[in-house]
Amino acid sequence: MISDQFITQVALKRDDIASFSEYPFSIPAIHSLTEITFHPKVTFFIGENGSGKSTLLEAMAVSLGFNPEGGSRNFNFSTRASHSSLFQHLRISKGVKRPKDSYFFRAESYFNLASEIEKLDAEPSSGPPVIDSYGRRSLHEQSHGESFMALLMNRFGGKGLYLLDEPEAALSPARQLAMIARMNDLVNDGSQIIIATHSPILLGFPDALIYKFDSGSIETTTYKETDHYQITRSFLNNPEGMLKQLLTD
Repeated sequence: MISDQFITQVALKRDDIASFSEYPFSIPAIHSLTEITFHPKVTFFIGENGSGKSTLLEAMAVSLGFNPEGGSRNFNFSTRASHSSLFQHLRISKGVKRPKDSYFFRAESYFNLASEIEKLDAEPSSGPPVIDSYGRRSLHEQSHGESFMALLMNRFGGKGLYLLDEPEAALSPARQLAMIARMNDLVNDGSQIIIATHSPILLGFPDALIYKFDSGSIETTTYKETDHYQITRSFLNNPEGMLKQLLTD
């Protein structure tokens, strides 16, 4: 059956890999990767630091033609090359539709992206300033959280493919709830979103597909089975008891 979602699957071309003992193929989850299938609306990657979730998301983004430091496919700058060679060994299956909009957000290099926008707008151009698409206010003149919400509310236009790496990094709990509402608007407008996250709030998005990277493989899980949900729930239900146990131990 032909799918009408933007991307349906990513597979690792294992026969092309010279050695699984070298990074990033030595990461257990990447080492075991064959293929994973995406939800037509929202898919989450979760796992501890170093589990490979952001490595895979970044490799997917580069394979799809995005700049490794983030932005749309029109961005072409490099502050410091740090992405792995994984993108060269991925096969991404696409549906029959093509997105009208697309973006790769990477929290750790968003500052560099904001600087690139200012650089582009300082150069002579016959077109409108790039910052107009982000709310017409310098991203450097806003907090990290404000500038990300400006991106989410102004730049993301719907009917798009959006890859987001730890977008909650600068967001308060209230702003994370606002992000869920905006995500809902985007998917109702025909968008597909893939997110690497640690946020127990964002993971609550209804009917999303969740992949965990912690067990040496990439496996599906449910929201309430995640450590993110269970640890946060345990802490909120008994913060004094958990803190006492942690600090005593």
